[in-house]
Amino acid sequence: MGDMISIELDDGTLSAYRAAPEGQVKGALVLIHEIWGLVDHITDVADRYAAEGYLCVAPDILSRAGLTPEAGAELFSLVFDEDPEKRSAAQPEFRAKLAPLNAPAYAQWAVPALRKVVDYLEEQPGVDGRIAVTGFCFGGSYSFALAAADARVRAAVPFYGSPPAASDAKAIAGPVLAFYGETDEQLIAGLPEVKAAMADGGVRFTAEVYPGTGHAFFNDTNPFTYDADIAADAWAKTLAFLERSLAE
Repeated sequence: MGDMISIELDDGTLSAYRAAPEGQVKGALVLIHEIWGLVDHITDVADRYAAEGYLCVAPDILSRAGLTPEAGAELFSLVFDEDPEKRSAAQPEFRAKLAPLNAPAYAQWAVPALRKVVDYLEEQPGVDGRIAVTGFCFGGSYSFALAAADARVRAAVPFYGSPPAASDAKAIAGPVLAFYGETDEQLIAGLPEVKAAMADGGVRFTAEVYPGTGHAFFNDTNPFTYDADIAADAWAKTLAFLERSLAE
């Protein structure tokens, strides 16, 4: 359904997957991938959004840090291999691949790069300023960050992500619907603080916490974490939220 495009940056280009609806455009979405990069699962999700009427662009923001989609897919298969010894052996490589993402310079590049995706969407026919962001894990965190950095983002749907610093919350212009798994201990432990920061910032923030499930419950390629019923419920709630929020 979609195809690869290049988006101009100040220091080069950004590769992205673009999925467009066949009929009328309801709005546009920046879809930010997990720590595995722009793998097939993410392009499939982009196609699903396009089928619902949204112009969806999923940028590859990890190749710049050395994790191409091909390398991410290979690493994913190792980390979630059925053989526990292979899973254990993959951990050093996993940590090494993620290390560059923790450097401040990476975020200083990634957020402006994501704003260039907003620039691109803003210019597309039928969008009319109806732009939202969504993402998973790593992408959930950057969904918060993009919403805080760009007031053109009218709604955000982060899945199991960490929000920006409390001082940035007040910059989020639109409503936020955030999804969590109850057993995702680190994120759940920090959720009261997130709610307080969002309230202090005047952000319309809704947290949907699903009992009995944990991180990455939406990823249907992950046999260890996927929960079909919860994923379906989150999908329905996301579509209803986008319909309401982008109509405001």
